[in-house]
Amino acid sequence: MSQPVTGLAPDGVSAVDPQESLDRVLRDLRTRREGLSDREAARRLVVFGPNELVRRQGRTWPRDLLAQLTHPLALLLWLAAVLAAVSGTTALAVAIVVVILLNAAFAFAQERHAERSVEALSAYLPLTVRVVRDGTPKAVEARDLVPGDVIVIEEGSRIPADARLLSGSVELDLSTLTGESLPALREAEPFDTRGPILQARDLVFSGTSCTEGEATGVVFHTGMHTELGRIAALSQQVGHEDSPLEKQVKHVARLIALVAVGMGVAFIPIGTFVAGLSLGDAVNFAIGLLVANVPEGLLPTITLALAVGVRILARRGVLVKRISAVETLGSTSVICTDKTGTLTLNRMRVTRVWTAQEVLDLGAPPAEVGARSAAARLARAVVACNNAELATAGPGGGQGDPGDDDHRGDRGDPTELALLRLAASLPLAPGADRRDGVERLKQFHFDPALRRMSTVDRVAGGVRVHTKGAPEELVARCTRVVGAHGDERPLTDADRRSFDELVSSWAEEGLRLLAVAERAVDDAEPTSLTREVVERDLTLLGMAAMLDPPRPEVADAVARCHSAGIRLLVVTGDHGLTARGIAEDVGIGRVGLRVVTGAELDALTEAELDELLAAGEELIFARSSPEDKMRIADALQDQGHVVAMTGDGVNDAPALRRADIGVAMGRSGTDVAREAATMVLTDDNFASVVAAVEAGRRVYDNVRKFIVYIFAHATPEVVPFLVYALSGGRIPLPLTVMQILAIDLGTETLPALALGRERAEPGLMSRPPRTRTQNVIDVPMLARAWGLLGGVSALLVMLVFLTTLVQGGWHLGDDVASGPLHHVWQQATTMSFLGIVACQVGTAMAARTQHASLRRVGVLSNRLLLWGIAYEVVFAAALVTVGPLQDVFGTTAPAPWQVAFVLPFPVVVWGVDELWRWGSRRRATTAAPSAPGDASTSQGRARRALVPVPATTPRCNRSRSPGTSAGTRAAYAS
Repeated sequence: MSQPVTGLAPDGVSAVDPQESLDRVLRDLRTRREGLSDREAARRLVVFGPNELVRRQGRTWPRDLLAQLTHPLALLLWLAAVLAAVSGTTALAVAIVVVILLNAAFAFAQERHAERSVEALSAYLPLTVRVVRDGTPKAVEARDLVPGDVIVIEEGSRIPADARLLSGSVELDLSTLTGESLPALREAEPFDTRGPILQARDLVFSGTSCTEGEATGVVFHTGMHTELGRIAALSQQVGHEDSPLEKQVKHVARLIALVAVGMGVAFIPIGTFVAGLSLGDAVNFAIGLLVANVPEGLLPTITLALAVGVRILARRGVLVKRISAVETLGSTSVICTDKTGTLTLNRMRVTRVWTAQEVLDLGAPPAEVGARSAAARLARAVVACNNAELATAGPGGGQGDPGDDDHRGDRGDPTELALLRLAASLPLAPGADRRDGVERLKQFHFDPALRRMSTVDRVAGGVRVHTKGAPEELVARCTRVVGAHGDERPLTDADRRSFDELVSSWAEEGLRLLAVAERAVDDAEPTSLTREVVERDLTLLGMAAMLDPPRPEVADAVARCHSAGIRLLVVTGDHGLTARGIAEDVGIGRVGLRVVTGAELDALTEAELDELLAAGEELIFARSSPEDKMRIADALQDQGHVVAMTGDGVNDAPALRRADIGVAMGRSGTDVAREAATMVLTDDNFASVVAAVEAGRRVYDNVRKFIVYIFAHATPEVVPFLVYALSGGRIPLPLTVMQILAIDLGTETLPALALGRERAEPGLMSRPPRTRTQNVIDVPMLARAWGLLGGVSALLVMLVFLTTLVQGGWHLGDDVASGPLHHVWQQATTMSFLGIVACQVGTAMAARTQHASLRRVGVLSNRLLLWGIAYEVVFAAALVTVGPLQDVFGTTAPAPWQVAFVLPFPVVVWGVDELWRWGSRRRATTAAPSAPGDASTSQGRARRALVPVPATTPRCNRSRSPGTSAGTRAAYAS
């Protein structure tokens, strides 16, 4: 038994048992069927608090900060600090600890900021619920619900609190509470109250979702007092899901740690027995090697790059619910997109109405319609069989332009709203009734498998059934048609053939079609009628043709997908010809676009489906069901594709979860779909999906640029130690450990972070998507970082080091530990330090692009990097000119000729890399000859990417088919 609600007022009232009689529940809650008043609801909100789950996990920041201090790279530096302290080099130990703390603090701050950014996205999509206050339905935020509120439950909505049903019936997805996947029926009827509360037939619970039906209910539990709240109080869902990129980087960090430790340990015997160093000096140099190999800022910059991606997407109307998903977006190779609202504006407007009497063109004012004509009966039918509401009705409502905002207060499905505007715009004869006098007795909700909806209504002439749905489905259940003068006659085979031809003709124009029918039923027990009885022997009234124009920006987005090697599949519940018309308008599958209906897809075996999808052609899956979406996603993933799937309906949730990236609609989507998805589009726009893919690619590229930059500096830092060891100490050490720390801590960090904010490289969306198995660090990347950039930098650094020594009078094997050559050696190490800093500037500019020339990227386009370089130069100048810093880092002020010596280093490093990239582009151009006639166009690339499907592939079947649809409530043709 559920715990009762107590204390509805400060002075106390009796407890509430939700399984008592309904009158007793309403009395104990001190409410009524008309709901609470706003004033009483506000008072109860103060007493009970917001209707939300409260996390009771305490402070997590100490654990998060500890994680930053104990990741593999940090542990390696802790080891170096301990070794430095043991060897007696206290200053070095303190410096290393400072490095650890600074990096940990930065990474911690970035992760907390990114976490807050992701959590703040919920503000864009406040969960609202329709509640009855003072007898009037209104929308309020779910967190403002209180016990005693009367809520309106609709298909596709999430239940915001535990409630007892007052009227209606609904089917619920209780899987969040019970684990059962099958929907459960809940009705506002008195039932046996014995048994578990979750099995009560007249109770609904917070966190569950309505998959079908409409009802009202009175709230008896909110917040942590709900069944879901009790579960939340017993479990703490804590954890961080690493993206594939983060996992790869951590794996690389472990490898770097092993290499660093191995080199450091190996140097101790070499330095002791070969170079003749003392054990203490050998340990210090080993620590220097270890520190030089550790990219301290690697993990913080990864977090920063992902957080930047989240913020960029949020500004573009793409809300990413998991920060780790940003990187996955960049590898998307197939997008399975819905049509309505995603490729189109989802602003329905009825343009034509067909009846056996006439075809009304809504582009011009039609003549007055008789009250008993087929058009008048169709108008009354679509008003009765409709759950939408117009903000303003009447002839002034009109159709309106699809781009205007005259209907901001309208509520409901766009298709049903368009039908209401149709009825409002028809100049019916005087006395023709539109909405008054219609009493709904029973409703059969839209079924995605049946593709139709029916209501049983009491009207002036008795009880009638009103049905609307997909034309091929509804006409099959009609036996009569309204004739030229409003009389009914039998529906002949010739009528059916003529109707099928009209459907095909209008659908090819990209029009969405909806047939309307009705029939009279017995007035005895209309509420006991079953759907099968109601939806047969219908009389066809006519058909409405609606226009949902494509979004103007979609064509360009489709072209960008093609140039990026991304394949597009349209998966819709619409008629195949309608979907093909829209797809061809926006550029999807221009060459040989094929349509596969739901019935034809059902007939394909898994092997045949794999063969169809493996051919590489862009397709339309029409009249498809949510189960079809899952099947398509599974087949594509088995072939190694990274799949993005769009959806908006309740039944789309499994496919959104199954896809690599589930994309829900923020405007037209249901709460269930938004919860199941990885990302939400606030504008329902396909172009936003493409922008998200581009942002994901940009994040991935920037991480690679940062790694190239960091790894390139390991070579000039490590090579001096190797030269010293291999020469047996005859060549003095070109760098001190403190100078290495100054490079890693002071001069390297800001430019590295700036590379994480680099703009998208030209040609980013002209490359094919990377595969699932592609590593963030590969052999060509290491060859460029360690071999090319690092190798050139090491040569330049050793050149300036040896030149400074020789110019000061040093000869091979001379002792520089004391005497007059000690100052010369300090000058030489100073120049090595400045040489590495100068090479860092060139490496930073070179790393900004992987393929294109720096001229195309823009030398001055990354202002953050320019500021980072300026800071780097100022910091390096301070280390070699300020007395106290000279003492700490063992530097001296350089001579003018020495400064002039290192000034060309950035240009040399960048120039060598620029030549290498130019050669790579030249080789790539030579190795990839263009196809005749379309070599330079994205459309040509798309054509080459689309391999024709064998001729046996089924095309769109224009005959009546029992296929299924995408499952939104009134999307009969969408």
